[in-house]
Amino acid sequence: MVAESSPRRRTGGRSAVVLTSIRKAVEELIAERGSDAVTIPMVAERAGVNHSSIYRRWGDARTMINDLATYRLDPDRGLPDTGDLRADLTTWAQELISHYSVPVNAALLRGGAAAAGEDESDCLRDRRTEAAGFAARPGSTFTGDQVIDLLVAPIIYRAIFLPWTLPETDARTYVDELCDRST
Repeated sequence: MVAESSPRRRTGGRSAVVLTSIRKAVEELIAERGSDAVTIPMVAERAGVNHSSIYRRWGDARTMINDLATYRLDPDRGLPDTGDLRADLTTWAQELISHYSVPVNAALLRGGAAAAGEDESDCLRDRRTEAAGFAARPGSTFTGDQVIDLLVAPIIYRAIFLPWTLPETDARTYVDELCDRST
């Protein structure tokens, strides 16, 4: 009797390693050359993977950069929720400032925004969802759009156009403006 073997299950280990090497390659290339100069063949060579794997997953460099920019600030992470809305907003804003103070993260943000073109980037969509969540909390006197306009937009503006000013930015200033204007 011949023993039947069951098909081997793929654990995703190799896929995870490939994805990590692609992310690292994109980050390095953007830091070295800027997002506009990054191509899929460059990423494939740097990551040591076949370019067809990258094309199959993302289709083009702009989509890849947008996706990877979103990955850097995980939308599934827990947001601060201590019961003190002002303190939670300040912690969240400081997280954004700290994240975008890292040059490669700011470069990925710029690349993701450019890749989105006329569409809303994945990163902005995630920030809108988070802002709406804060606006829906008890004690909130503001809308999600106000959170975007008064808290997120100034941080993103600095990340894109004045990245060297981010480390000195005080998150409380933006939170105070949001909370004081909306009461």
